[in-house]
Amino acid sequence: MGTVVLTMKASVIEMFLVLLVTGIHSNKEMTKKIKRLKFNVPQINCDVKAGKIINPEFIVKCPAGCQDPKYHVYGTDVYASYSSVCGAAVHSGVLDNSGGKILVRKVAGQSGYKGSYSNGVQSLSLPRWRESFIVSESKPQKGVTYPSALTYSSSKTPAAKAGETTKAYERPSVPGTTSQPVTLTQVLAVTTAEASHTTLPKPSPSAASTTSSPRPQPVGHRSREMDLWSTPTYTSSQNRPGANPGEMDFWKPGSVLLDAGFVPKEELSTQSLEPVSLGDPNCKVDLSFLIDGSSSIGKRRFRIQKQFLADIAQALDIGPAGPLMGVVQYGDNPATHFNLRTHTNSRDLKTAIEKITQRGGLANAGRAISFVTKNFFSKANGNRGGSPNVAVVLVDGWPTDKVEEASRLARESGINIFFITIEGAVENEKQYVLEPNFVNKAVCRTNGFYSFHVQSWFGLHKTLQPLVKRVCDTERLACSKTCLNSADIGFVIDGSSSVGTGNFRTVLQFVANLSKEFEISDTDTRVGAVQYTYEQRLEFGFDKYSSKADVLNAIKRVGYWSGGTSTGAAINYALEQLFQKSKPNKRKLMILITDGRSYDDVRIPALAAHLKGVITYAVGVAWAAQEELEVIATHPARDHSFFADDFDNLYQYVPRIIRNICTEFNSQPRN
Repeated sequence: MGTVVLTMKASVIEMFLVLLVTGIHSNKEMTKKIKRLKFNVPQINCDVKAGKIINPEFIVKCPAGCQDPKYHVYGTDVYASYSSVCGAAVHSGVLDNSGGKILVRKVAGQSGYKGSYSNGVQSLSLPRWRESFIVSESKPQKGVTYPSALTYSSSKTPAAKAGETTKAYERPSVPGTTSQPVTLTQVLAVTTAEASHTTLPKPSPSAASTTSSPRPQPVGHRSREMDLWSTPTYTSSQNRPGANPGEMDFWKPGSVLLDAGFVPKEELSTQSLEPVSLGDPNCKVDLSFLIDGSSSIGKRRFRIQKQFLADIAQALDIGPAGPLMGVVQYGDNPATHFNLRTHTNSRDLKTAIEKITQRGGLANAGRAISFVTKNFFSKANGNRGGSPNVAVVLVDGWPTDKVEEASRLARESGINIFFITIEGAVENEKQYVLEPNFVNKAVCRTNGFYSFHVQSWFGLHKTLQPLVKRVCDTERLACSKTCLNSADIGFVIDGSSSVGTGNFRTVLQFVANLSKEFEISDTDTRVGAVQYTYEQRLEFGFDKYSSKADVLNAIKRVGYWSGGTSTGAAINYALEQLFQKSKPNKRKLMILITDGRSYDDVRIPALAAHLKGVITYAVGVAWAAQEELEVIATHPARDHSFFADDFDNLYQYVPRIIRNICTEFNSQPRN
């Protein structure tokens, strides 16, 4: 009997152990499934529009091929929700045509969307739209839960074709109640409970009504409740005299004419979001503050400096459609606290500024400026290319290194340098200043526009409004690098006998018309000219004239030479006498005008120009040889070589040449 009892006990224990091991194994499998589900990124097709997706913020994976023009995109940087999500990602430069993951955030509708050509995608303009979105790299934000399955405004989801598990809202079956979408957490909870043979209590209706929304809520966003199935009546009363301040300015259905035509009815059920600031569009600049963290500044003045930065962030109205701002602190060495991508609204930026701690050390501002030139204004750090680059340097007293050379390179890279000096050296301290008059040596202009001097740290706040006004005055930011102010342009002009005196004056007018299009100064575009026959002559070099008026007068004074046509020798001469003296970081453009075939070989000189980074435009007239023009011109020749059958038709090519110069410039990395 005892043996039987022991045997039964052993069997029970064995069964318990088997169940225990089975349960552990099941839990492990469940954990693996949870992890797989947790990191699942929804896939969408190229034709999916942001307005179809109800989620206010989400990460998705785009396929390859979304650069195709059939996927319409509306706007620039901020896109109307009628746009293809993946098409907008390619247009913004976040993705290329090979596809990939992106982060999409819904924002308020705009009163207008401007089309542009970027990254192989032509976006369209739109008068207004009720909802917008912005696209960024798929880097998750802390505290935000992203959906592993998207919620669509229609049960017919295009993404289903991509094999995605999707959800759609259903009309409530009982009047006055709202159906609650089932979250991933709830599904997993039920599955886990079933695996443990435990019955979960059913949530009561009252509990369901207080359940928080399963959709992620990005920082600073609040969703408004609305009936997703009834077409709302929109009013435009916010700007009406005497309007109720609580009323919201909505887009009115039927008041927009789309470039693409018909708007599907189901699109109108997209959820409206609480309007948030996208930044001041009248101040679209990329801004870096270089703050003094040296030991000499002390903790109290460092706090004043941080408060000044926070006030600047508030006054600028930071946002993706307006100014973006990053901070670099310098001491012995510089370090980036956050770049242009890190914080895209004033509130988050102010919070980040508050957390900055002082580094200590020397005040090597020159080293910090060099660091910003090489590292800060890059596409990876959020540089938008078409926006002016501005660096504001705060200095307590004076720098402990030289700033002139570093600032020159920064200006030639298109960076507008502003200096704010506080409590400068008194008379008996000037002997310690390494570089006297360092501010005027550093800034773009010495007319006071780019510099502020404050007698005391307690007066720093007085510079806030003047500084904000100046950095936002993009018309006066003379150092911003564009296609019209960042080149050394050398004209190589055929003065051979076949041209003739009258036609030579026409050629000079053509040269003047091209020159008029550029912003000419010693820090912007510079112009030089060479005339050639069998021989060559330097008419004027890049450093000869520093204003547009002087350059145009110099062109007018060029005398006709007459002789043969040695174009190859002229190219070599221009490389040595003009472009050898070109400034670093300047785009080197050679514009050669000839009316005939060269007596010497042009292939080797043309190759030498290309190897030295000189972009060559060849303009032929009358008897010029087309194949020779194509050899001289930079590849692709169709964009860099032009032929006019008569000298009187040369003027027609000015807009096309300028357009090609700017198109090529805008397609290259900014710095």
